[in-house]
Amino acid sequence: MAPPGPVHEALAALPLVDHHCHGAVTADLSAGEFASLITEGAAWPGVSPFDSPVGVAVRRHCAPLLDLPRHAPAADYTARRAALGWQEVNRRFLTASGAEVFCVDTGYTPHPVTSPAELAAAAGAAACEVVRLEQLAEAVAARGVAAGAYAAAVRAAAEEAVRRPGVVAVKSIAAYRTGFALDPERPAAADVTRAAGRWLAAGGRLTDPVLVRHLLWTAVDLGLPLQLHTGFGDADVRLHRADPALLTDWLHRTAGTIPVLLLHCWPYHRQAAYLAAVFERVHLDVGLALHYTGPARCRAVLEEALEITPFRKLLYSSDAYGVAEFHHLGALCFRQGLADLLQDRVDADELSLADALRIAAWTGRDNARRLYGPPVSEPARDPSARPTRKV
Repeated sequence: MAPPGPVHEALAALPLVDHHCHGAVTADLSAGEFASLITEGAAWPGVSPFDSPVGVAVRRHCAPLLDLPRHAPAADYTARRAALGWQEVNRRFLTASGAEVFCVDTGYTPHPVTSPAELAAAAGAAACEVVRLEQLAEAVAARGVAAGAYAAAVRAAAEEAVRRPGVVAVKSIAAYRTGFALDPERPAAADVTRAAGRWLAAGGRLTDPVLVRHLLWTAVDLGLPLQLHTGFGDADVRLHRADPALLTDWLHRTAGTIPVLLLHCWPYHRQAAYLAAVFERVHLDVGLALHYTGPARCRAVLEEALEITPFRKLLYSSDAYGVAEFHHLGALCFRQGLADLLQDRVDADELSLADALRIAAWTGRDNARRLYGPPVSEPARDPSARPTRKV
C-alpha cells in the first residue's frame, strides 16, 4: 500500500458534515440485538451478520476504538461493547467520526435513539434536523382530520415543523411507499381529497400514490432542500421502483425550485450521477453503501459516482442508524476511499493537488454548507471544546 499523500492528510483532518444520518441507540444491546442492527436484512439462524463485508469492517476498523485488537472475534466485540455501556460506546464512535455537524432524520425510530441534540453532545459537534414528510402526514391523520381538510392540515403541520429551530431540510421515503414511477404532475385538490378519504377510512401507512405526490409537491412549496431515499434499503423497499431515473419527468417539472438530494443511490448511483449532471438542483451521496461495502470496496462506489457527477454535487453522508459504529465507519470509508482515488489522480497528473484538495473539502463539508445554510454553515458550538478524535 502506498504511503498516505497530502490528500489523505487533508481528508483525515477535515471536519465533515454528515448531511443525512439517524440517532444512535440509547440502550445496551445484546449480541443478537447488535447483530440485527448491522444488517439491512435480518440476523438469520446459523448465518452471522459479522460474516459479511460490513461485519468484517466492524471487527477490523471499530474494534480498536473499543480497546480490542483488529479483527477481534464477534463474541469478544459484543462483550466489550456491553461492558463499556452505550453512553461510552456512542461517545467513542461519534467523536471518532470527525463530523462537525450531523443532519439527523428524526422520522425513523423503531428503537429508542438519541435526539439531534443528544447525538451532537456525545460527539462534541453540532446537529440539525431533517423532517420526514410521511411521518408528518400520518401524525395529521392520527389526530383526526376530515378528507376535505387534509391538504390544508398537512401544509400547516409541515410549515410548523420546518419553523422549528435547527430544521434544515425535509425528506420523503416515496421510494418505499410507492416507488418513483409516479405521475409527475401536481395532483388536483379534488384528487387529494378523494385519496385522503380512501386512506383515512382504511387506515394504515400512507401508501396512496396521489398523497405521496402531494407530499413531494408540498416539499416544493416549502422551499427547503428535499432529501429522497433512493436505491439500497431494507426488505421493505422494492428496489426496481427506487431507481432515481424514474423521477426524471418530475425533476423537469420542478427544475429551478428546490435542491433535491438523492440519498444512498447504490446500485443506481450512476443514474443519480446522470441526474446530477443534467439538472441544476439535483445532488447525491452514496451514504449507506460506503459502510456496507467497507473500506475494501467503497472507493469503487465513489469512483463510479464521480464518473460524471460535477464536484459541487456530491455530498457526504453516513446514513448511520442505531449503532454508532456506522457513524464512524461511514466517515472512515468516505475519507479513505475519496483520498485514495483523488491522490491517484494527482499522482497520474490528471488532477492538480489544489483541485484535489478543493474537491475533498467540497464533498466532505462545503457542498452541504452551501445547500443547507445555517446552522450547517455556522455550527453553534465552541470548536475548542471538541474532544480529540482517535484515529
